[in-house]
Amino acid sequence: MFKFFKLLFFSTLITGSLISISSLSWFSTWIGLEINLLSFIPLMKTPSNKYSSESISKYFMTQAMASFILLFSIIMFTNSKVFNMDLTNLTSILMSSAIFMKMGAAPLHFWFPEVASGISWNSNLILLTWQKLAPMIILSYMSLMPSLMIMFILSSSIIGSLLGLNQTCMRKILAYSSINHISWMVSSLMCSINTFLIYFTIYSFMNLVIINNLKMWKISFMSQINMMKNNPQKLVFVMNLFSLGGLPPFVGFIPKWMTINQLSNNSMFFLTTMLIIFTLITLFFYLRISFSSLTLYTNNTIFNLNKNNIYQSIILLLSTPIIVIMSSMMT
Repeated sequence: MFKFFKLLFFSTLITGSLISISSLSWFSTWIGLEINLLSFIPLMKTPSNKYSSESISKYFMTQAMASFILLFSIIMFTNSKVFNMDLTNLTSILMSSAIFMKMGAAPLHFWFPEVASGISWNSNLILLTWQKLAPMIILSYMSLMPSLMIMFILSSSIIGSLLGLNQTCMRKILAYSSINHISWMVSSLMCSINTFLIYFTIYSFMNLVIINNLKMWKISFMSQINMMKNNPQKLVFVMNLFSLGGLPPFVGFIPKWMTINQLSNNSMFFLTTMLIIFTLITLFFYLRISFSSLTLYTNNTIFNLNKNNIYQSIILLLSTPIIVIMSSMMT
């Protein structure tokens, strides 16, 4: 059933992010983030979900605390000349910490998996994708210390991969996967804004396909994935999981390849090595989900094709290398 208030708040959600991205002052940037926050909270509420109220409370308190820290650091930065003090490093640390808390980067990720596990799939899609865009663009405007950025990148990569291993809830798995992808996005942001936009676009599209499949089949846990009995649809789901993990030749490998190339050109070999190692761990739990859905729990695997869906499956198998070639030509 269509609800007009959702369209209204979704439009103000997008407007708030655009205000933050295009503003010329830090105060208007903070206002845009607040509009975005207050617009997303009504979208999180689901009457049939008893956990949504708890998630809304956690999300609001965390975002309000991050907004307070951001506003406090903005006031310190603008009034530093009045007190004749050099507060550049302190305000940079406070502002970046507030921005990283808003997007759910580790080690300030304490709220992110809990909020994601209690809201609907539509709200999860917004939380995992659009809600990261404005904080990331704001980070590109700031002159941050490289050591601080590397600390957040490494912690997000390590925590996102290790804590996702023992999860069975699909919402939490995607949340920890998102934390790991934050490390790649911030790394690409350090190199080039164009690389980040390519990464963000491909990541958002992969999440859209995966969440759409999980929502359609009403899947919340790993053990329920065997409910997918439509072979081409299951193949699309598995291929997008591989792509989300960055496995070549899938399209998700392209932005990671670009990021690795640019980090290597900037002589950040240790950071590149750590990102690759912990991404392999995230690829392990993607493979665990895919392997169980294709072979262990059902006899209806992608290899048992009938005449009705064999052509669809062949097209899906051939489309991924074509998408990779087209993406490489565009970049």
